[in-house]
Amino acid sequence: MHYTSLVPPQNRGMRVLDREAFRKVYTTLAIRVPNQLVKPLMIQLEDKLLNQPRISSVVSDGTRNDTKLILLRLDIKDVKESFSQDKLELIQPYDILNYEFQVDYDYWTTDQILYSVMPEGDAETPSSFATTGHIAHVNLRQENMPFKSLIAQVILDKNKKIKSVVNKTNQIDNTYRNFQMEVLAGDHNLITELKENDCKFKFDFSKVYWNSRLQAEHRRLVDIFKKGDYICDVMAGVGPFSIPAVKKGAVVYANDLNPASYESLCGNIQLNKIKQNIKTYNMDGRAFIKKAVHDLSIETNNDRTFDHFIMNLPATAIEFLGIYLCKTMLSKASTKGKISLQLDSQ
Repeated sequence: MHYTSLVPPQNRGMRVLDREAFRKVYTTLAIRVPNQLVKPLMIQLEDKLLNQPRISSVVSDGTRNDTKLILLRLDIKDVKESFSQDKLELIQPYDILNYEFQVDYDYWTTDQILYSVMPEGDAETPSSFATTGHIAHVNLRQENMPFKSLIAQVILDKNKKIKSVVNKTNQIDNTYRNFQMEVLAGDHNLITELKENDCKFKFDFSKVYWNSRLQAEHRRLVDIFKKGDYICDVMAGVGPFSIPAVKKGAVVYANDLNPASYESLCGNIQLNKIKQNIKTYNMDGRAFIKKAVHDLSIETNNDRTFDHFIMNLPATAIEFLGIYLCKTMLSKASTKGKISLQLDSQ
């Protein structure tokens, strides 16, 4: 269907959001027709209608109750030049008039607004973000940093479920796998809640590791587990593997070195009303592997070994493999034991 897309006013270089600067008035032609003829005429004039997203091609006639205005495409300036003879005869009995309508900041999409303010030539608008509960997490490029407050405010305005917009200020390279972050707009409270794989999670996003893009990977791995499996989650975080696994009927030994992650893991166990089949630890991963194997052997009287080991630490997980070859591990191992390594790209 042919129509000329509306575009917001250009505000190249704007760094402090001025919503009034995105107000724009358009003038188009309108046909005044009796109410009962609106629908049949619109069918016959379908390719001539305004047809703009979220803007009706039919509006009330401000001067009369028995007529309405059918709005035409913005590029139609003269019906005699744009209409075929049969369509001219169709509208000949009716008045043709100019009609003004206004769109403002609320009308434009996030992409449209950011495209209009970014320096000309930028091929990509920085409008993408990951959602973690009420938090939008952006990864801004260096060239976007002068516009960071504006970008964040637009994202906040256009996404009603978002209450905070944050940008990370360093890489995930510290001991606890969290990163420094800057709140760019909205609420500075980064304790958030969300639901994933039918489980509830609550944590301080600034203190723990969480990647919402891994939801499918979390589900994929949990789908491997069976009721009655024994699982050792070495870097459990706030519980995205451990808690769904327990709810599925597995027995889980879950550990995380980060005290904030450990605290959230314990809290999420309570939040999901789990009362058994999970033990939690706050230890270094290597020490935990030995400890978990030892505890399991005692608690099951050497009758069980772990069916799965989960190591969600992609940067250095491979360095932990040597611990599985130590004498302590070999003395406990069985041929059915497996190591499930969950690796992501973050």
